[in-house]
Amino acid sequence: MPDLLLEFFSEEIPARMQRRAAEDMKSLVTNALVDAGLPYEGARAFATPRRLALHVAGVPVGSPATREERKGPRVGAPDKAVEGFLRAAGLVSVDQANVQSDPKKGDFFVAVIEKPGRAAIDIIADFMPGIVRGFPWPNSMRWGSGPLKWVRPLHSIVATFGPETEEPDIIRFDVDGIEASNGTRGHRFLADKAFTVRRFDDYASQLEKHKVVLDADRRKDMILNDAKDRALALGLDLVEDPGLLEEVAGLVEWPVVLAGRFDERFLEIPDECVRLTIRANQKCFVLKDPATGQLANRFILVSNIEAPDGGKTIVAGNEKVIRARLSDAWFFWETDLKSRLDDNLPKLDGIVFHEKLGTQGARVRRLEALSAQLAPIVGADPDKAKRAARLSKADLVSQMVYEFPELQGLMGRTYAQKQGEDASVAIAIEDHYRPQGPSDTVPTDPVAIAVALADKLDLLAGFWAIDEKPTGSKDPYALRRAALGVIRIVLENGLRLSLTGQLHSYSKKILQQTLSEKSVAATRLHLFLEDGQIADLLSFFADRLKVHLKDEGARHDLIDAVFALGGQDDLLMIVKRVDALGAFISSDDGANLLAGYKRAVNILKAEEKKDGAPVTGRPHADHFQHQAEIDLAAAIDTARADAESAVAAEDFEAAMTALSRLRAPVDRFFEDILVNAEDPALRKNRLQLLAEIRDATHVVADFSKVAG
Repeated sequence: MPDLLLEFFSEEIPARMQRRAAEDMKSLVTNALVDAGLPYEGARAFATPRRLALHVAGVPVGSPATREERKGPRVGAPDKAVEGFLRAAGLVSVDQANVQSDPKKGDFFVAVIEKPGRAAIDIIADFMPGIVRGFPWPNSMRWGSGPLKWVRPLHSIVATFGPETEEPDIIRFDVDGIEASNGTRGHRFLADKAFTVRRFDDYASQLEKHKVVLDADRRKDMILNDAKDRALALGLDLVEDPGLLEEVAGLVEWPVVLAGRFDERFLEIPDECVRLTIRANQKCFVLKDPATGQLANRFILVSNIEAPDGGKTIVAGNEKVIRARLSDAWFFWETDLKSRLDDNLPKLDGIVFHEKLGTQGARVRRLEALSAQLAPIVGADPDKAKRAARLSKADLVSQMVYEFPELQGLMGRTYAQKQGEDASVAIAIEDHYRPQGPSDTVPTDPVAIAVALADKLDLLAGFWAIDEKPTGSKDPYALRRAALGVIRIVLENGLRLSLTGQLHSYSKKILQQTLSEKSVAATRLHLFLEDGQIADLLSFFADRLKVHLKDEGARHDLIDAVFALGGQDDLLMIVKRVDALGAFISSDDGANLLAGYKRAVNILKAEEKKDGAPVTGRPHADHFQHQAEIDLAAAIDTARADAESAVAAEDFEAAMTALSRLRAPVDRFFEDILVNAEDPALRKNRLQLLAEIRDATHVVADFSKVAG
């Protein structure tokens, strides 16, 4: 079967857009083929700085002929209905329609629409101009006098179609004067020559001869392997950077790896500052000493040409720029070291955190109070927690963080260590931002835990107080991430924390106090969280906890069963209860008790609906007529008391064990007893006994939410 080859050749496509553009090209073309009745065997898209390419294998030579019967209105229907049917079917008059009879509906019109098959090459020529004109670039431009928009000026289009054994045809179409052909060009500097191509294999090999590596993943492998070899030759290790590798592979068509050096004195700057400076300004990789793990004064750069001098001039140019940029970083570093972090604090009062929540300075004072409040709960020294919170945002106004915002926290920790702060305080300044994503670690030092919780709870409570909550897919203040951060910190450190108590205390003692400062508008002086807002925020935490537990593999129905009890804000205990319920339901006793529970609840629902009122009250012992009733009532009283005691002691496994003792008496009750007895008093008593089963199990979870 024939193959399709397409290439859009243009000026340089930004590296960040290439992967997505290649996938968009593949999706647009293959969808158009399928919609036209041309299924294909496989497709693969490619991108380089100057071209998007697509190979579609196994495309039919043409689309099949089709025959469709379209049912119309009844014979004798209003004229407008008939006219609409004829128009939709492409018929001129009802004489061109058939009439079919239906024993129930009578006679109705039927249009037989036959479409002949078309050559694939003609179909592709028809839809390609629309794909080019409507290509979904995030940013595009016009050039010359034509209306066509592309990410950068588009120079040529390759479009060939044909089987392996024959000379492929050129798909004839043009887009604003750019005619599709079988001609393209090689590398801009190394082989800027026009050449013709036939099918994909020929195209890829011809590009290689003209110094273009088509496959981005292959370019990445070449860069990574050559960079490691260069580093090994220098006795060093490459500091791998997947994001930078992806970007650099999108900047070159013929990667050439070179090594350069910089002044050793710059290694006195923190490693991350050196790495970011070199990465941001020159897209270069850094190297480290395998013995010490510290950076070396060498770097790896990737050129797009094979220079006659072996790259000496290119390396020298990069060294010159890196020297200048590292000199700037050195200046920022030395300037920051001349003052203590405490000296930066007054500047925070001039930086607005949010117009309704005051300045960064006001926020720091809230963090101080909340960190001190949380410290005893997480086992931290309150004074150290307060000190860490006080300095937590001080590096935001440093020269280094102003230049590289990614270094916030890290620079604060470095400066704190330099000025002799306690080790836990320094760690907390960096770690209080964590976790910043699902793959990030959580803080483990008690002082860092206190400040990290304070930072996230302040963020959540503050924005809830001003009614700036996430809506749909919008979360501009990353409040979902903050809530998940609190959840992970609590669970992974095994912390007992009452969110309700903390939020009440925070609102009345901290939020209102710091928001009464002059920096906040008078209309917000009495801002605090009301009970309804706290309940809404706890519901938000519950939703985030469900997401977290589902990601961890917990059953969603068990999570719902625990949350249905309400009034729970101790995250660690909620998780323990879910775990215990999961283990219980997985056992034979749990599964059988669940079946008995559901049978009891179903009977209750049916009878309550029939009676028009819920079953209330406790059963009377003098109405028991069978031993199964007596045994079940006694078992329920014992199990409920034991389960309540176990729950109060936070021993959820014991609570589940207590409920498991109900299995046998519940089974025997349903075997021996007719619930809907003819005697109304007896029927009511037995229904009350079923209600007792329901209420006893609800001590630990709402079993009605459990599937099965």
